[in-house]
Formats: sequence, C-alpha cells, structure tokens
Amino acid sequence: MKVDLLLRNVRTAQHPDPVDIAIQDGLIAKIAPGLRCEAVEEEDLDGAFAFPGFVDSHIHLDKACILDRCTICAGTLEEGVRETAQAKAGFTEEDVYERAAALVARAIQHGTNRMRTFVEIDPRAGMRSFEAIKRVREDYAFAIDIQICAFAQEGLTQEPETEAMLDEALRSGADLIGGCPYTDADPAEHIRRIFALARTHDVDIDFHLDFSLDPTKTDLPAVIEATRQNGYGGRVTIGHVTNLSALEPSALAEIGHKLADAGIALTVLPATDLFLTGRQYTSNIPRGITPAHRLAALGVRTAIATNNVLNPFTPFGDASLSRMANLYANVMQLSRDADIELVFDMVGAKAAAIMGVKHKLAIGGPADIVILDTTDLYGAIRSSVLALAGWKNGIKTFLRPRAQLLGGPTITRQ
Repeated sequence: MKVDLLLRNVRTAQHPDPVDIAIQDGLIAKIAPGLRCEAVEEEDLDGAFAFPGFVDSHIHLDKACILDRCTICAGTLEEGVRETAQAKAGFTEEDVYERAAALVARAIQHGTNRMRTFVEIDPRAGMRSFEAIKRVREDYAFAIDIQICAFAQEGLTQEPETEAMLDEALRSGADLIGGCPYTDADPAEHIRRIFALARTHDVDIDFHLDFSLDPTKTDLPAVIEATRQNGYGGRVTIGHVTNLSALEPSALAEIGHKLADAGIALTVLPATDLFLTGRQYTSNIPRGITPAHRLAALGVRTAIATNNVLNPFTPFGDASLSRMANLYANVMQLSRDADIELVFDMVGAKAAAIMGVKHKLAIGGPADIVILDTTDLYGAIRSSVLALAGWKNGIKTFLRPRAQLLGGPTITRQ
C-alpha cells in the first residue's frame, strides 16, 4: 500500500495501545498496529494521543482582546454589555481581523479545528466585524472550519435596523442566526423574529439565554415553545442559561427532559459564567455554571466552550479548550473516568454534533487529526496538556515541539 502520510505510534480513544494511521488523499486509509506500507512522509509520535481535534461551539472572535479599551469596575453582565457596546462603535474591519486572526491562530495551536463564532451585527458595529470574520474564516480554512453566527447582542425590537442587517448577513455568508432575548425590551417578540429569520434562510439558531441566578426570570419556556411550533427540534442551541444552576435536582431534571424532548442543545461557558455571576453575594458565592453533565444524562445535547477572551465579559483566557474543560470538571467536582470521558466529548464529538458535523477518527473519514502530549483522553482533561501537532485533511497545520529538560534522568513514555 502506498500512502501520502503515515503517523506511527499513536494512541486513540479506541486504541489504548499504539497504532499507526495511514493517510491518502486527505482521508484516513487505515488504522492498525505495525502498518507496512510505502509512505511519502512518515512521523513517529512516540505513543502520544491522537483525536479529531477540539471543537469550540461558542466563542466571540469579534470582541476578543479589547481589555485596553474598556473599564471593569462592577464585573457584571450589564457592565460588560455597556463597555463592549461603546468599544465596538470604534471597531474597524482591520482591527477586528487582526484580533480575531490572532485568537484563531492560538486556538489552532491549542488543538481546535472546528469553531462557531458569534459576530455582533447592529448599528454600532455595522457590518465591519462580519466582513472581518468572513476573511478570517477564509484565510484559516487550511486549519479550522469556522461557522459564523450573525448575532443580535443588544436586542432587536428596539432597533429595527438590526433585523435588516441580520437578514443581509444571512444572505451574504453567515451560517446561522443568534439572539439574546434578555437584552431586548420585548423578549418574546425577539424570539419570534429570530425564528422567522431562521426559517426564511433555513439556518440554525443559537440563543444567549437566562444569564442570571433567578430561575423565575426566564425566557426558556418561550424558546422551547417556539422550537416546537416551528419544527426546529435539533436546530436550536442555548448558551449560558446560568439560572439552571440555581435549581434543585428535581426541578433541573424536569427542565432537562423538556429540553431533550424539544431537541434543544445547551452550551455552558465556564470562565464567563464564573466571572460574571454571583456578584451580589459576599459569602458562599454560587458557581453559576449549569451542570451540563447532569443534563447530558437526561438526553440533552451538551457542550463546553470558550465564549469570551480578554474582554469585560471574561478578562482572561487563551482559547484552550483543554483548559476550559479542566475548569468545568474541577468546578463541578468530577473525578470518575466516565465523567471525564463526557467532559472530553463536550469539547469534541458532542460539540461537533451541535454544529451538525461528524467528528471521529474513522477509516474513510477526513484526516483531521490533533496530537496531544498525553497517552489518553483523561490526561487531556485532568492535566490540560498541550497540543503537539495537527493535520487538516492530511495536511499539517501546526507544530509545537515537546519541551525538554536539559538535565536529569530520561523518562520513557508509558
């Protein structure tokens, strides 16, 4: 057998002992131990862990890395929206492109090769951010697939111009639409209009929803009902929904069953949700992160994602999903192998399913492969290990050599 590339001595979730992966024409031709074939290129990965790559199903590239333009005093959601609204009025296309491209490059080097980014479109941002992110999507397609969600961050009904701009974005390259009912003067009408735009353009929906710790203040029932009425099961995702973290187990289970029945997926954003919620408490401060693992057990499609990086909503971050998954597992006090496997899937296969794409190392499938500096998926989450290399359709996209101690004993990877 002749192949383009042969990756030797890797471990996968399905192969705990080292195997080789043969790649031909951008596809995985064979996975087996000790492959004998003629390869144009061959690499020995020394027993490191190979998987299809991390999937970031909720990130904001357009407003990343703007801390130097904003003031954080209260650290609240309202302040974040206000400060970002002021800052984005001064965004230029080149400015957004430079910041977004730098973050995408960093995400790639952390092992992410699929991403859904929200892009704010309204009279302040205009179409500048959208045009910039479309360029980023094209320029980095060699390494990462990016979905663009045209997003109404600051409401819809109070600014009729926004609706027309969203419509234009969906006609000119946006992949789906996003809404934020809690910033709108009329949340129910906001939800209705977002669904109407989605149906007109036959695209999926991703809502920011219920960002508080008050379960009685919720737009979730309206979203569930609209999903059913519009026949949109399997095509709606909700992000944050931090008020679910304040529910007793029985109440959470009741809502979980409703979400599963309606076919609504959920993405949690640990860094942002931890930073912004619970500010009114002085002791026993709530974590504010919805327990996605419990909802997953009820059949809800769930994911963990980055959200914001270095802005008023989240004044830290590096687009590392292994770090974000580690944060979630730590805060949620998870330790069993089965729980760690679920967390790993929520930044991988489960997140990809929410985005409507397959994500698996399989013969005949795309050679989208990331190598992590660990021997199994547990190390990826428990130790937030680094990504060492990646391939997209069999083409190498990044390389990070292992750090080396310049002294001491030699340690053999087990």
